[in-house]
Amino acid sequence: MKHNQLKPLFQLLVVGLFLGGIYLFIKPEKQVLPTTPQHKAASQQVVKQKKSSTRLPKVSPKDWELVLVNRDHITEEMSLELVDVNGISVDKRIEQATADFLAAAQAIDPQEHLISGYRSVAYQAELYQSYLSQEMAKDPSLTQEAAEALVQTYSQPAGASEHQTGLAIDMSTVDSLNASDPQVAKAVQKIAPEYGFVLRFPDGKKQSTGVGYEDWHYRYVGKASARYMTQHNLTLEEYITALKEK
Repeated sequence: MKHNQLKPLFQLLVVGLFLGGIYLFIKPEKQVLPTTPQHKAASQQVVKQKKSSTRLPKVSPKDWELVLVNRDHITEEMSLELVDVNGISVDKRIEQATADFLAAAQAIDPQEHLISGYRSVAYQAELYQSYLSQEMAKDPSLTQEAAEALVQTYSQPAGASEHQTGLAIDMSTVDSLNASDPQVAKAVQKIAPEYGFVLRFPDGKKQSTGVGYEDWHYRYVGKASARYMTQHNLTLEEYITALKEK
């Protein structure tokens, strides 16, 4: 009797398995929608944007605007055509960029002004020596070596200063290093690449540049290089190394 009761259940189970097998056999495969031209183009654009954001600009370390001058790259007096921009001298090739950058900075704070530009190697030698004398006068216990190490945190020996290139400017709201309103300084630093300039000695990069943070020292490198350097947080030393390795 019990066996006869289970028989219908067994039959139903067999029928169920049979129907399930048929469904699996005839079930249509998951349809893969074809990639539309619009979707493909959008995907390619994303890839292109990612590549372009990391691709180095088409420039050479030998380009005039990328000349490297520091304590490891001592440079003799350069032959330059200089022009005056608001009381300072700069390389004629950056005359308009300097004027435009100054105007944009003054739109942020009217007190922004140019403090220094081109300096001859001879003048830099005099300036550097005067700083040494001042530091040793303030602290007679300083040795020559210690005094030079101190001075080099804010000034460079003759032949090692970017000011001799005519491509560097000091610009601030005040005539003292790192004394400007930090918010104003940051705002000016943010717009600098749009005019081809970078903050030459950023905070946290002393190991690369050999110079501590300077809120007023800007260097012209060209718009493409300035934008790339800023986007990737590179100093000029690091950028030139990258260009040589590409």
